[in-house]
Amino acid sequence: MKKLLQQSIYAVLLALALTFTGCQEEFEPLPDPDQEQQTLMASSTTGQLIAGTVSNDGSFDNIVDGASCFDIKFPYTVAVNGITITVENEDGLRIIEEIFDQFDNDVDELDILFPVTITIADYSEIVIESFDQLRDLAAECIEGGDDDDIECIDFVYPITLYTFDLNEQQTGSVTVENDYQLRRFFAGLDDDDLISIDFPITLVKSDGTEVLVTSNEEMVQAIEMAKQMCDEDDDNDYNDDDFTEERLRALLVECPWFVKKIERDAVSLTDQYFEYLFNFTEDGTVVVKDREGNMLTGAWDTRVTDHHVKLIMEFDVLVDFTLEWFVYEISPGKIKLFASDRDLIVMESACDIINDNPDTLREILKECVWVIKKVKNQGEEIDRLLGWEFQFHAEGVVTLSNGESTSEGSWEITMNAQGRLVMALSFGSEPAITFEWPLSDLRHDRLKFEIEEIDYELVLQRVCDDTNTDGDLVEIRSIMAQGPWIVAQYKDDGVDETELFTGSTFEFLPDHLVSVTVSPTGPAYMGMWRVIRNSEGKIKVYLNFGDADPYGELTDDWKLVEITPNRIELRDVSDDYSPAGTVDGTDLLVFERI
Repeated sequence: MKKLLQQSIYAVLLALALTFTGCQEEFEPLPDPDQEQQTLMASSTTGQLIAGTVSNDGSFDNIVDGASCFDIKFPYTVAVNGITITVENEDGLRIIEEIFDQFDNDVDELDILFPVTITIADYSEIVIESFDQLRDLAAECIEGGDDDDIECIDFVYPITLYTFDLNEQQTGSVTVENDYQLRRFFAGLDDDDLISIDFPITLVKSDGTEVLVTSNEEMVQAIEMAKQMCDEDDDNDYNDDDFTEERLRALLVECPWFVKKIERDAVSLTDQYFEYLFNFTEDGTVVVKDREGNMLTGAWDTRVTDHHVKLIMEFDVLVDFTLEWFVYEISPGKIKLFASDRDLIVMESACDIINDNPDTLREILKECVWVIKKVKNQGEEIDRLLGWEFQFHAEGVVTLSNGESTSEGSWEITMNAQGRLVMALSFGSEPAITFEWPLSDLRHDRLKFEIEEIDYELVLQRVCDDTNTDGDLVEIRSIMAQGPWIVAQYKDDGVDETELFTGSTFEFLPDHLVSVTVSPTGPAYMGMWRVIRNSEGKIKVYLNFGDADPYGELTDDWKLVEITPNRIELRDVSDDYSPAGTVDGTDLLVFERI
């Protein structure tokens, strides 16, 4: 394996060296003859520092390859818990993490479809034919931030370098525009080749601070000082999000925390402790409030051991929480703890939904319209309401509309025994949403109301007047309105069902209405459509055809993948994919204009 690696690198270096030699007659500019040149050998400590600073960092895709000294070149294909994904960029890596994080107690599996091409530290590329070959190369990586790659400081380009012979006579010059060019330049040098840098140059540290250097000595000092200033995240714990003991303590005391899941000795205790509220205080006290508002007091602390951060909790009554818990994951609004594969806790932040002023939520609701992303009533998802919009008015009046029909109801914001904000809705014509909805997630542009133990859920997306502020949405809506369109491809959980829509034409009309005509003289169906940018900045296309068969199959909040004047590609990864691989879980919808 090492011989193959060495031969591959040698071939690339030889080609690069010939390239530089052949171009030396065109090298400009020449250095200032009055300025003393500070030459250095490529193999010197300074040369190695420069090479390390511009080396390829392979840690960003460790969730796939488990190695920080190389990365897999996009695009490539993987199977994640039975779902086949083409990873075209770093967004694909985030999709993999989302699938891994979907369930807390399943076994996550990832298989790479070989062959793939990897890029190593000096940007050379090697074709990998098998998992065993990839594993052998990964075993040679140095993990934990102790490798030669320096990620806490970067060069600002362009930079001009000069080459010299052993008599320190200039033989050429080259201007590099990025890390790749500078690293490949160093890879093409012999150990005793002499170079110099056209100072001054600028470096930028990981915190954004710029450093101007005018000599080799100043450059070395800047790089050495910055080497340990950031966490290079050279490990395979993709869930750690670079958290520290200090960050954990700050998060715990910043907000109250709801218990969303707990297991002890592999037995679920979630029903017993669901949404118990934990308040951590800086003096080491934790006060727990149950669903009836009763309070129990304990103690907490943290410590670091074996590169893990631990949360220690002690209670006289809540013995199921009394343990030293490893912190497995910190993500926005969520902390996962485990003590073994049989003991775990999942907690979610209650920052904005506990003991908050009800007027804050009231004013947020009245600012804009709120589009229904999901309604679940006793476990049954009410798809026919997807994309409908609420408008919350003064005096407790609320309207619900799909662009064609509007109904009126009442609303109020109250607080329950835990101090939790609750939205009470009453619609005589819509019993599915007539409920006292406890707020579980409050954001400026997204609201989630939920009671998990009885499977009630309502998710709303804030939509204001974006016609003058989001040009992408305006353009997309304009293209979609220039129909008619046909379904060129439809896959449900990976199964091709395009023929269901043969002969149907779609026209996207004003007021969020979409018309479907079956053949030139056939029946017509009306549905709803809208295009919005969600709270994560992703563009979503909502389609809702109610119970109309087969068009109800297309009811979903689709992710926009691609749009041109003649083609629209939408995709959705369903929540009910099969980890065993029996269900693909990916839905695909492609419209083409006729």
